[in-house]
Amino acid sequence: MKPFRAAALLALLAALLGPGAHAAGLAFIAIPAAADGPALQGAVWTPCATPATDIVLEPLVVKGVRDCPVAGNRLPMVVMSHGTGGSAMGHHDTAAALADAGFVVAAIAHPGDNFRDLSRQARLSTFATRPVDMRRLVDHMLGRWPGHAALDPQRIGIFGFSRGGYTALALVGAQPDWTLRRDLCPAGSTVPLCQEAARGEVPPPPVPDVRIRAAVVVDPLSMFAAPGLKNVRVPVQLWASEFGGDGVTPESVAAVRDGLPTPPEWQVAEGAAHFAFLAPCSAAFTRMAPEICKDGPGFDRTAFHQRFNAAVVAFFRQKLATPAPR
Repeated sequence: MKPFRAAALLALLAALLGPGAHAAGLAFIAIPAAADGPALQGAVWTPCATPATDIVLEPLVVKGVRDCPVAGNRLPMVVMSHGTGGSAMGHHDTAAALADAGFVVAAIAHPGDNFRDLSRQARLSTFATRPVDMRRLVDHMLGRWPGHAALDPQRIGIFGFSRGGYTALALVGAQPDWTLRRDLCPAGSTVPLCQEAARGEVPPPPVPDVRIRAAVVVDPLSMFAAPGLKNVRVPVQLWASEFGGDGVTPESVAAVRDGLPTPPEWQVAEGAAHFAFLAPCSAAFTRMAPEICKDGPGFDRTAFHQRFNAAVVAFFRQKLATPAPR
C-alpha cells in the first residue's frame, strides 16, 4: 500500500477549527490501559442547557461549555473513529451538531495511528486494534463514564471517516479481504502492511459489536467486497467524495454501496475531495496544511458541512429514534 502523504499534515489536526461550531458541552476522557489495549485519550460532546462561551484550547478557541452537566436522559450515543493520523477533534463540528441535537458523542485517538503517534500506521495490526478501541470506548461510556446513567444503551451509532469508515464497517459485521485492493499494494511494494498481506500475515477477522444499531460511513478506506459485506444488518448512511484521495477512490466506495445487502442511504459530496469531510479549517491552519484544508474551485467546505452535519443528524435521529422500553 502506498504511504499516506497526508499523515504528517494530519499531525496538525488539533489545530483544525473552523467557523460556525455548534454549542455543546465538551469534556475530555482518559480510558485506562487494560488487557485488551493501551490507554485511550478522547473527547465527549454532550447536550448542554447552559449558553455557550469560548473554550480556549491552545491554539484553539471552541464555542461550547467545558464540563457541562449532561442535559437529558435516555440519550442516544454516537462514537467516532477518525482517519489515519487523525485525532479525536477531526470532526468536532459534526460532533457538536449531534450534541446540540440531543446526542452524546465520544471520540478517541487510535493508538499507533494518530497525529501524535504513527508507530503502527503502516502495519496491518492497526486494522485489528481499531475496532477493539471503539468497543472499549463504548464499554467505558456505558460503564465508567460519569454521565453513563443518562445514556440509552439500546441507541448507539457509529461515525467513521476513511480508516474510521473501515472501522465502522468492521464493527457492524463486515469482513475484510486483504487481497482486494491491488491498487494500494502493487507488486514489490515495500510498505510493511503490503508485505504483511503478501505473506498472509493478516489480522484475525474483526468481531462485530451488536450494540451498534446504525452507522454513518464516510469515504471509507475499503477492503470489502460483497461477500464480506453480507452480514451488515444495520442501516448505513454512506458518503463518497467525488474525487477521493489518500487511498480512497470513488469506485471503491461505490463497491461498498453495491455490496451491502440492504442499500445504504447514499450520499455523494459533489466537487469534494477526501479531506472535505474534515471540519472547516481556520485561516491559520489553511496556511499550515493546504493539502488538507484547500478544496477545489467552487467548493465551499463551510456551506457543505452545514448540509453534511444536518444529514448526519437526521439519519441518526431516524435510525436511533425510539428509546428502549424499561
